[in-house]
Amino acid sequence: MEERETRIAEGLAAAEQGQKDFAEAQEKSSAEINKGKEQAATIIAQAQKRHDEIVEEAKDNAKAEAGRIKESALSEIEQEKEKARQELRNQVAALAISGAEQILMREVDQAAHNEVLAKISQQL
Repeated sequence: MEERETRIAEGLAAAEQGQKDFAEAQEKSSAEINKGKEQAATIIAQAQKRHDEIVEEAKDNAKAEAGRIKESALSEIEQEKEKARQELRNQVAALAISGAEQILMREVDQAAHNEVLAKISQQL
């Protein structure tokens, strides 16, 4: 009987110790789970912050590129306008020469009148 009581007492003590160990294991696992959740939340926050930074950088780069494209287009337009003006001056000068030839009924010496034509061209 004593032996049985001893075994029961030992069994109860072992069960009690098992419950304590189980409770400690549950606390440790809960603490680890909470720690993991905190780390995951930190990683997600950092990833979101980096995402926002990348988006802002992309926006800034796009704005800068748009500005460069606009400046290039404006420069090209200005060059085309100047080219068109010069072509128009040349056409007007050619028309003036042609008109003068017809009026005088002879060909105007281009070399002799280059200075006059240049002045006319500049005034146009």
